[in-house]
Amino acid sequence: MGLRNRWKSIPAKTAAELDAMTAAGAVVGQALVAVRAAAKDGVSLLELDAIAEATIRDAGAVPTFKGYEGFPGSICASVNDVVVHGIPTADHILRAGDYISIDCGATLDGWVGDSAWSFGIGMDGALDTDALDDNPDSEAGGSLWALDRATQDVLAAGIAAMVPGARLTDVSNALELATRAAEEKYGVALGIVDGYGGHGVGRSMHEDPFLPNEGRPGRGPRIQAGSVLAIEPMLTLGTVDTEVLDDDWTVVTTDGSWSSHWEHTVAATDDGPRILTPRPL
Repeated sequence: MGLRNRWKSIPAKTAAELDAMTAAGAVVGQALVAVRAAAKDGVSLLELDAIAEATIRDAGAVPTFKGYEGFPGSICASVNDVVVHGIPTADHILRAGDYISIDCGATLDGWVGDSAWSFGIGMDGALDTDALDDNPDSEAGGSLWALDRATQDVLAAGIAAMVPGARLTDVSNALELATRAAEEKYGVALGIVDGYGGHGVGRSMHEDPFLPNEGRPGRGPRIQAGSVLAIEPMLTLGTVDTEVLDDDWTVVTTDGSWSSHWEHTVAATDDGPRILTPRPL
């Protein structure tokens, strides 16, 4: 997917607008925490979707994803080899040892928050290899732990690169370099999912520019104070290639390898990167 360079700089939000986006992002954080607390062996993806929607609406916001280009859910629930855009259905029941990514958006007072995280089912804190052993289809515990930690590290590197004066692909390059460093650190080969990445966000969920998760630095529009991007690395334990299932939404790895997806909406400020999708402790 090519870069869209309509501007010399990524448009900036005002301080008040960043505060409004943080309010929307905080709703997303609340929904993610509520979903994770409920995500247990025997729970359906549709049940998780209902919890997210209720949390968002109780906060006075609306689920950004629901109805977006026809998407039926309030969350994307992507399990194991599903990279992104998994549809939350009643017949998909979670099992101990599954690994799930929950992507969620909320719109509050016209502003969008967008965030995602991944976690294991039946695993408290660090990924639990005993829970993985209970699922014969699960990836090896050590590799999955490495994938999870690596994706978090890569997101942190992307966030750190979100500073005024940088160019768009300086963030992309930071994500790529962090992926390769994570391979060395955790002793695992990682695939950077091809064709998917981050994006601008504000009044709409998907705004220009597209943010690749890898690439050469020094290209694309300039980041300025107030520029906002959703930064979302997607890594796999195998291929970089994906395919979309017949539902026209669900994106899976072509080799069945498991994937991890972490995302925050981030603003560049003169005081450093500001995460606009905070999660309650």
